[in-house]
Amino acid sequence: MVHAETGAPMIETSILDLLRRERAKALSPREWKFRLAGSGYGIADVDGARIVTKLPQGIQLGILPPHVM
Repeated sequence: MVHAETGAPMIETSILDLLRRERAKALSPREWKFRLAGSGYGIADVDGARIVTKLPQGIQLGILPPHVM
């Protein structure tokens, strides 16, 4: 699991793996976000940080590590 320095919750390894796999398949960040939405996840920009969310509730799962984007 990855823990953000700001005290945000940890993102599960399985979710990070999904984010990386889908990013590798996508041709653009826009397509990547669309693919994630199909899996029930989203990326929200909050105060300059990218937050991984669970859709449709919008539950924040944690900060997206920079190496995933």
